[in-house]
Amino acid sequence: MITIVSATNRPGSSTLKVAQFYQKQLKEKGLDAGILSLSQLPANLIESDLYGKRSAAFEPIQQVVTQTEKFLFIIPEYNGSFPGVLKTFIDACSFPESFYEKKAALTGISSGKYGNIRGIDHFTGVCHYLHLNVMSLKLHIAAINKEFDENSNFFKPDTLQFVNEQIDKFIVF
Repeated sequence: MITIVSATNRPGSSTLKVAQFYQKQLKEKGLDAGILSLSQLPANLIESDLYGKRSAAFEPIQQVVTQTEKFLFIIPEYNGSFPGVLKTFIDACSFPESFYEKKAALTGISSGKYGNIRGIDHFTGVCHYLHLNVMSLKLHIAAINKEFDENSNFFKPDTLQFVNEQIDKFIVF
């Protein structure tokens, strides 16, 4: 099972648009992928699901994570790194079965000009600690607010080329 993680809980985020675009592209290549938006996390996650506790609200999310073999993380830049809610989500998931020896591809996005390079590097370190195998081709999409057409699709040839290259490599990874 493939799960695309929209790694922010921000309403109306570009991150979710990117996740939906990746989902469409995978579907066109014959693969079904679900989207797990961190906006779906329980509002009281910090109180209800850390340190070995498990709430009824988080259990379906944990089941999706446990069943996933490959993750595709779409990670926005927050203060020069990745969102704190992403780390909290990782901490809430059961260890080791959630991520251990599974596979992941990483795509960073930002409104600035670097496409969350630093945040992707930081998150790669977290993945390595979890024994989550990260695909070497990582994308960094800068100026995300200029990347979409009116239908929330990427339209720039170079972006489309790199996204499709990453997806093709992810499929065989």
